[in-house]
Amino acid sequence: MEPDAKQRLAIVLIESRNPLNIGAAARAMSNFGFFDLRLVRPYSVAFEEAVSAVGAAELLKSARVFEDVSAAVADCSLVVGATGVGHRVFEHPLHRLERAGRLLRRHVQTARAAILFGSEKFGLSNADISHCHWLLHIPTRAEHDSMNLGQAVAVTLYELSRSPAAARRLPQAAGLATEEELERLGGLWEQALAQSGYCDFGKEKSARDKLRRLLRRLSVSSRDAAILAGMLRQILWKLDSGGR
Repeated sequence: MEPDAKQRLAIVLIESRNPLNIGAAARAMSNFGFFDLRLVRPYSVAFEEAVSAVGAAELLKSARVFEDVSAAVADCSLVVGATGVGHRVFEHPLHRLERAGRLLRRHVQTARAAILFGSEKFGLSNADISHCHWLLHIPTRAEHDSMNLGQAVAVTLYELSRSPAAARRLPQAAGLATEEELERLGGLWEQALAQSGYCDFGKEKSARDKLRRLLRRLSVSSRDAAILAGMLRQILWKLDSGGR
């Protein structure tokens, strides 16, 4: 999800009771780049003592407090409630987090949305849910479907932030070795293997190709190629000096 789209998503905590949970939710928002925190009738002491938001103090300071859900989501064209399934029967569409994430990512490309999280004690009430267009649930096991508030916010925002396409790409920081660096490393490796008696590259014609393929399968970074080359030069120096 692009940074601009993230700014169009509000996280709404309703009647939060525990300062640690408010702080953990704020920290998760800061971790994943979401900054619109709204609270509906929070316990004042809990809000004032939300001290666990390491690195998210500014986010807590900018959080807005509302008297009711209607006011908290007035500027949103999509409202989603996060809930455990339990034994409740819902009249709203209910989506697993994976599908909910796709729907939310699509919506916030152009319009505002909000995710409601209920109180630690009761979750979302029927009145809260009446403001929702649909509901999402995190696929926990049926025997224990209630999650800690801060953890539920973190898991939800991770799903919204993750990018399978990006995960399939090698990070630029990996800095894979160039062909020139691999050939240089292969030459040193070949010398060390030959001088140690492991392999006679003159007689075993395919040995050089096998070594070349091996190096490429290892996906050696440029930095590691330099380190390995230094190791091999030291080994060769020792072999040349007769181990002295």
